[in-house]
Amino acid sequence: MRIGSAVQYDRYGDFDVVELVPQERPEAGPGEIVVEIVAAGLNHIERFLREGKLRDHIELEFPARQGVDFAGIVRARGDGVKDLRIGDEVMGHAPTGGSHATWLVVPRGAVIKKPEHVGWEVAGGLYLAGCTAVSVVRGLKLGPEDTVVITAAAGGVGHIECQLAHDAGATVIALGSPRNHDYLRQIGTLPVAYGDGEEDRIRAIADGRPITAFIDNHGESNAELLAERLGVPAGRFVSSEDRRDIEIRFLRAPAEDEETRELLTLLAKAVQDRRVQVLISGFYPFEYIVEAYEDLAEMKSRGKVVIGMQTVEKGARLDWYRSEKARDLRDRYAEERGTDTETMAGGTASPAP
Repeated sequence: MRIGSAVQYDRYGDFDVVELVPQERPEAGPGEIVVEIVAAGLNHIERFLREGKLRDHIELEFPARQGVDFAGIVRARGDGVKDLRIGDEVMGHAPTGGSHATWLVVPRGAVIKKPEHVGWEVAGGLYLAGCTAVSVVRGLKLGPEDTVVITAAAGGVGHIECQLAHDAGATVIALGSPRNHDYLRQIGTLPVAYGDGEEDRIRAIADGRPITAFIDNHGESNAELLAERLGVPAGRFVSSEDRRDIEIRFLRAPAEDEETRELLTLLAKAVQDRRVQVLISGFYPFEYIVEAYEDLAEMKSRGKVVIGMQTVEKGARLDWYRSEKARDLRDRYAEERGTDTETMAGGTASPAP
């Protein structure tokens, strides 16, 4: 197959500016490879970029292509590329965007070989969230003596930060919605619900341990004040703006950037060794990329949302993804159960713990 599709938009805007355009397979220039994309991740910051919210940081040239994370198969290589063969499986990043496509041409330095035991969905969604998480956690130099609070802990970046911090020996207090608490316990954290009384809940679950670091992925206006009240040293508070700046740095990192290769290699090994498990909560056929971004924009998905360019389902059954998501079904069931309880009791039921 030499004709494919690519996501493109010709102006800043919401999902309505996104279109799939025909794409011919590109040619590889000197030092470049052509990758047939198998899976590619979606990131909130790419949506903000398309909406024009990052114009102070990145000015787009239109028409613009979308997507930075990807995993795929080498289909062509240019002069000077000797260490990759046609058919090799790779993962990496698109320095100027464009991974939401059938084909992608990138410099050789933008990819590493995909480990055999790292699945396509995980490999395709690992780069941006993973490199951001490693950079944040590494900067705090966490160890067994630390207790760190992480907000939006079940999100794409947050759930990787939680596991990296836990792997470093730190006690991790994970702020998140109650619907995510079972999952957060599974990755070794102590979950705490947002909202009134969260400071008291954090202190209670810390059980006398001092809070030594705080990572805000949520962007709450009171996060820094909360960290101060908890006694977190100023130099160990990572704001959502700090995280955004790190993401922007990796969003447009050049192919020759050695740190990106180092971090992605480290992450791939951590996933292969099962020290980090990347949760894929939504896996969509490429044709439904707008629906995939709408899912991500609802801010309810755990872990990563990923698109697959070579999904098995075709034709009449391509609507398989439209079935109710397990996370939504669970919440709806809980709401219905609460209503039934109220009806049976003839009054107002007590809130679930």
